[in-house]
Amino acid sequence: MSRLDTALSEYLAIRRILGFELREVAGCLRNFVTFLRAENTSHISTELALRWATRPAHAQPSTWAWRLGMVRRFAAWYKTVDPRTEIPPAGLLPHRYQRKRPHIYTEQEIRKILSQAARLNSPKGLRARTYTTLFGLLAVSGMRVNEAVNLDRRDVDLSHGILTIRRTKFGKSRHVPIHLSTVAELEQYARRRDRILPMPTAAFFVSERGVRITDCMARYTFAKLSQQLGLRSLAKGHGRGPRIHDMRHRFAACTLIQWYRAGLDVERELPKLATYLGHVHINETYWYLEAVPELLQLATDRITGDGKVVRS
Repeated sequence: MSRLDTALSEYLAIRRILGFELREVAGCLRNFVTFLRAENTSHISTELALRWATRPAHAQPSTWAWRLGMVRRFAAWYKTVDPRTEIPPAGLLPHRYQRKRPHIYTEQEIRKILSQAARLNSPKGLRARTYTTLFGLLAVSGMRVNEAVNLDRRDVDLSHGILTIRRTKFGKSRHVPIHLSTVAELEQYARRRDRILPMPTAAFFVSERGVRITDCMARYTFAKLSQQLGLRSLAKGHGRGPRIHDMRHRFAACTLIQWYRAGLDVERELPKLATYLGHVHINETYWYLEAVPELLQLATDRITGDGKVVRS
């Protein structure tokens, strides 16, 4: 193991102790260290960091800036170990992050995705059922994909219809109530899972090898199914187009649309949705009012000429 490899392991260990998960960051930084090794260098330079960060060429500028930012933070720490280290200047790849406009899946698109998942190659008869149930849960609950795959058996209380999210994006736990129809689907999946894999594991969603479904594998499988249905471009890797995270956007947008159509005071109801989704700031929930044209129109229709919301 090289000096850089050792230093990276120490850097990641320290940040994890401080509470950072760093799953994606760790993989990218290891890729960067491999890149430096291929360049026959043992230290970080601004030129090499910039060359690595701007790959691949077709990536979004925000992705380039994010990659360079990761290297910059690692380089600042590593400079205390190797004085030759160059720290890329701040603002070298300036880019203001802009959230992608969500794709609001239609009911027909959801049905197609679940039907395609049900046809996945499944030697033991579990893989197709696992992904069908997982994607269905994401569609009706608005959970983040990592929250769903991290569910343990103890977190799924089917007798009361409550899911406990323990490993959230911001480290806070929350309870997610689910509909009786969702409870029935989860019960059916659990029975089939335990019949096929009699040796229990802590994870609720498992592969045919009896191990937890990972975030990366769930995203990859969803992307491939979407490509087969023509929802994403047929490019190498995941392609481009609607994402699995858009299931969460769909849930949020559809909930707000239903509230508007029912004549509810949406401004008063928003904190409930923010809590259910696990948003830290309610501004994250308000974002849907601007991002979804139908919601923006419904919100506009509720405003009178004097700027006051019409109470129903």
